Amino acid sequence: MTTILAGILMLGVLVFVHELGHFAIAKLCGVKVLKFSLGFGPKLISHRRGETEYQVCIIPLGGYVQMLGEGGGEHGEEVELSAEEKARSFAEQSVAKRLAIVSAGPVMNLMLPLLILPISFMVGVQMPTYLDQPACVGYVVPGSDAAESGFNAGDCVISVNQCLVENWNDTNKGFVSQAGDALIFQIERDGEELQLIIPPENDSLQGMQVLGLLPYQEARIGGLAPDMPAAKAGIVEGDLILAIADSPIASWYDLKGVIQTVGSQSAPVQLERAGEQLVVELTPEQREEGGDYLLGIAPLYSSEKKSFGFAAAFREGASRTWELIELTVVFVQKLFTGSVSAKNIGGPITVVQIAGQAAQTDLSAILSVLAFISIQLGILNLLPIPILDGGHILFYIIELIIRRPVSIRAREMAQQVGMAMLLMLMVLAFYNDIVRLWG
Repeated sequence: MTTILAGILMLGVLVFVHELGHFAIAKLCGVKVLKFSLGFGPKLISHRRGETEYQVCIIPLGGYVQMLGEGGGEHGEEVELSAEEKARSFAEQSVAKRLAIVSAGPVMNLMLPLLILPISFMVGVQMPTYLDQPACVGYVVPGSDAAESGFNAGDCVISVNQCLVENWNDTNKGFVSQAGDALIFQIERDGEELQLIIPPENDSLQGMQVLGLLPYQEARIGGLAPDMPAAKAGIVEGDLILAIADSPIASWYDLKGVIQTVGSQSAPVQLERAGEQLVVELTPEQREEGGDYLLGIAPLYSSEKKSFGFAAAFREGASRTWELIELTVVFVQKLFTGSVSAKNIGGPITVVQIAGQAAQTDLSAILSVLAFISIQLGILNLLPIPILDGGHILFYIIELIIRRPVSIRAREMAQQVGMAMLLMLMVLAFYNDIVRLWG
């Protein structure tokens, strides 16, 4: 419940920023704003100040700013207005002003990361240490795309699709632009350079790990489950497993196979603790019939907090903002061309989950997720789909070209098509959310 509430609150912040853009520019242009609403449906709270009613509604999946003469409501286009009201009507403003008002919402969403990401970088970003290390493979998941393409543990990635790779952080940068295409890896193996190709049908959008390529992870204990064999045997967090039943353990990925081989037999476990070696005896436990044998341990993930000075934080924030915008635009383009599967589309449930999980960590994570979702919300609203801001922008651009407004009939028909498209998109997004939730 805490995750859901935190997620809804963070989504509400992004909706508020979006609608504030419309509201502020409308006021600046002298347009009368009738309502400023967060959410849809029945009102939860409402307050009138001046000529505007501010309200929070029960369905927290969006919001709106209603302006005089905008269409619909009690002051729609069909209502006859006085000369004074007509001058403050949205419909009577110049095309440039209407473009500015409608564009302001998405633009605010795209600008928000420029304000909050520098704060994130100044506060400090918690990052896995392996991201700055050379992209050398510690483990290849059996049966994965990488395994099928011939990758071995120890391979070091030199480039992906001719983009040079210096560390693990570089490996994912070219994946979105290459989505739907084969991935050509230049690797180094035992001092020789090789080329390995992963076919177009891959999940590169989800990163190297989903392709089956994992960084080196030492077999050091980071967590223990109570009443499980490892805890009962006296193993403590920070212990490094060197061997089990005379089988050497070079990395965390060796553990599962060795533990299954040992099965229900008692076995000695050689450990290193504070520079000293010791041996404990334990018996793996099978919690479910036919399931894996378990020790009740979790790995220790090494991470570090990186903080930046004022100027460096703004440079990093601007760079990250542009990177997120570029990746999102390319993703949308690949989605419409069919290069990216529609299963990658996430809906409100996914957004609330991601936001809620971030809200329970630290300020840096919260700001990073807010920036990520804000950019997606901004670009989504700029799509030239009638009923979205991008659809209205398209109408106004056409009006500039033909020097007359698009007819009300044409707009109504386009909005009906847009509504149908949006509903289909929402159904698909909810379906994907439910599949992920139950999957």
